[in-house]
Amino acid sequence: MARQKKGRKLDGWIILDKPQGITSTQALNKVKRAMDAQKAGHGGTLDPLATGILPLAFGAATKTVPYVMDSTKIYHFTLKFGEARDTDDAEGQVIETSAHRPSDDEIRAALPAFIGNIMQVPPIFSAIKVEGERAYDLSRDGRPPELPPRPAQVDRFELIGRPDADHAQFEVQSGKGVYMRALARDLARACGSVGHIAVLRRLRVGPFLERMAVPLDFFLDPAQNPATLAETLLPLETALDDIPALALNQAEFFALSQGQAISLVDLMGRIPEAANPDNGLVRVTAAGRVKAMARLGDGWLQPERLF
Repeated sequence: MARQKKGRKLDGWIILDKPQGITSTQALNKVKRAMDAQKAGHGGTLDPLATGILPLAFGAATKTVPYVMDSTKIYHFTLKFGEARDTDDAEGQVIETSAHRPSDDEIRAALPAFIGNIMQVPPIFSAIKVEGERAYDLSRDGRPPELPPRPAQVDRFELIGRPDADHAQFEVQSGKGVYMRALARDLARACGSVGHIAVLRRLRVGPFLERMAVPLDFFLDPAQNPATLAETLLPLETALDDIPALALNQAEFFALSQGQAISLVDLMGRIPEAANPDNGLVRVTAAGRVKAMARLGDGWLQPERLF
């Protein structure tokens, strides 16, 4: 007989405002325990130093995590000039110093090189695997790996404040897999100095906005009970709100659910303008509900994931 999973079966999203000083996994586990939930995961890791939006997926919503991680993100960070650190943030050890403090004009002149599709060397203290081991484990053991550059998409990178000569504040809008610590490190060097992130906050992950976030203390309040906490759950499909929707009738969806591709000719007039016909992603609706994710390409609608 199969062993029954502990906890309640919950489906949906909680948008957590992660505090500083704990990992994303620790924050997830605290909320999961408070809600007495069976299954949960998070969409997009935040470093212990970082605060802000950490989407938490429960139950069936875990199937939509990859789409959240691929979505647009917005960050604010403060770059401190003059000290390079091994972690590229304030928690690391100082490994290099510089007396140069760039002017605002020097910073603005350097920014365009970091906008668009760029190549970025990830921080050595990251979760990237090198021959089966995490880069941060190798670095902690005194064996920092040589990480090759990786493609990264930065849509916007703006100087938004300059509290003093040592610090500069930025807003970044990016796609998947962009390391803010690496952006700060590389921008400082491009300005003829060195630096690291002193403050980092995430303001948006796809359709999830800062105003939707719930503080961790709310879930740790003894006065709350699991049933009350579950009222903060957002529907599964909330994670897909910024992906174009394509409506199918019941016969079309049945065919798609059986793994069959549907000719785009049969869908003319219903394909959303925002959908990219070349491998573009759409959320498939039927009978008014989100039923699946599918991709457009080569004249066909191909099923990708059913909910």
